[in-house]
Amino acid sequence: MRKLRIVTDSSSDIQALQYADFAYSPMKLIAGEREFVDSESLNVDEMVDFFGQYKGISRSSCPNVADWLEAFGEADDILCVTITSALSGSYNTACAAKSVYEAENEGKRVFVLDILSTGPESLLIIQKLEEYARSGMPYEEICEQITQYRQKTGLVFMLKSLRDLSNNGRVSPLIARIVKMAGICLVGKASDEGTLDILHKCRGEARSLKLVEEILEELGMKEGRVSIGHCQNEPAALRLKDMIQKKFRKAEIEIYSLRGLCSFYAEKGGLLVGFEKV
Repeated sequence: MRKLRIVTDSSSDIQALQYADFAYSPMKLIAGEREFVDSESLNVDEMVDFFGQYKGISRSSCPNVADWLEAFGEADDILCVTITSALSGSYNTACAAKSVYEAENEGKRVFVLDILSTGPESLLIIQKLEEYARSGMPYEEICEQITQYRQKTGLVFMLKSLRDLSNNGRVSPLIARIVKMAGICLVGKASDEGTLDILHKCRGEARSLKLVEEILEELGMKEGRVSIGHCQNEPAALRLKDMIQKKFRKAEIEIYSLRGLCSFYAEKGGLLVGFEKV
């Protein structure tokens, strides 16, 4: 029997699966001489507090080809999920690793999916892959089905700071300074191109959460699965869960603490919300 493995980078916030063979390749967060590896041993709260006080330039680093090859292990059929290629080189290095792996291992196959998103949306996609694998679905059909499923998921966010995104060149430093000085929350979504699409700028968490709820509905969320990842802001996550459940009583909602990479970009107080569309 061919051995199937699900592989991802650490932007998915998943470190283990119960019903499928799984491996992940950790991203790295770098500040001067200090390096945080986004693995199970990372103390995320300590990292968030460090970057909250750090004044220098910080950046993230994606897995290289060797990292991906190590994660592939010796599996025959690999399903690899990466963070959006619009904001990271992870997809490109995974594709390069695919070419090497298939060239060196005749008959073995690697499918690489750029989800054009991150965090909770990636989590939903990997959970769906686990369902497919557990059901015994053929590899080729899994690749086809998960590509279609990705079109039925989305990501909405609420951010209270853009410092780390600015330091990485992801957003304008001027916008980041304005957000900090004015105490503004940014609410938006992952665009179809895999970039950050900021839809609203407003003061106050309560108004921001209401906007998140409205955007979720506008984008087609009804009664499917919802995954709310937070960075040191469980009260807001619980409040949003309650708001969603009052409107969509059959929605299946999970809440969790974001891991290293997503906490680095969401920053303290931020929320990322992955959801299934109609």
